[in-house]
Amino acid sequence: MSKKEDFSDIKPLKRFGQNYIKDKNILLKIVSEITPKQGENIIEIGPGTGSLTEHLMEKAGQITAFEIDKRVIDDLKKRFPSLIIHQADFTKIDLANYRDEKKIRITGNIPYNITSSIIFKLIGSRNIVEDAVLMVQYEVARRMTAQKGTKDYGILSILLNAFADVKFCFKVSPNVFYPKPKVFSAVVHIYFREKLPPGLDTSLFIKVVKAAFGKRRKILKNSLSDSIFTGVDFNNSGVNLNLRAEQLTLDDFILLTKFLTETNITN
Repeated sequence: MSKKEDFSDIKPLKRFGQNYIKDKNILLKIVSEITPKQGENIIEIGPGTGSLTEHLMEKAGQITAFEIDKRVIDDLKKRFPSLIIHQADFTKIDLANYRDEKKIRITGNIPYNITSSIIFKLIGSRNIVEDAVLMVQYEVARRMTAQKGTKDYGILSILLNAFADVKFCFKVSPNVFYPKPKVFSAVVHIYFREKLPPGLDTSLFIKVVKAAFGKRRKILKNSLSDSIFTGVDFNNSGVNLNLRAEQLTLDDFILLTKFLTETNITN
């Protein structure tokens, strides 16, 4: 193992959720899925020791990276002089500040403890983000791509289905990481869509989905009445209120949202 691939010098920190990828074949598979090209506006979340960064730079020439761990930044700057790197928490930046004439492409082996925060951030920035190729926990990948009626079907799968197309790329063994996590991982590719159902209040839609799943085992009528929409009569919404949230289609959630919009209830 070459010096630049030696993980022993920098110990991954648990508080940052760090698990470094040490398998070159997995790194190349990720890059193959991304297909980075010269001139693209690529952002890497948490480059760590630069294992993925190296292959991205070879293809793209220049990328932007956000890294919260200051221990690795100086080394990354020395190894990749054209790398634009910021010491910052990705979940707290304004992505609009990093858009040029091209939409942003996102990638990274992201910390499992902030996966949902990152995905919600990308959904909120979908008008300027083209796509995202992310390494996530396997169970999260299942939830992101779940179908109606399955136990994994929930908030993530519905919101992503509304705003994007999601591809499950491949499952990843714990053995390819240092340190070895206790769970399997997976790579997913999110393609954000520009066109949404006309007249849909996206902020309200997200609130409706979250409220419906707030009491997952209850029927929709009870879960909504026990949420921020307490007191709202959904009987004329066109949706069967005796179903549970995981039994609803995307169109059902859109109907509920439009019903609230038409009755001027925005919460």
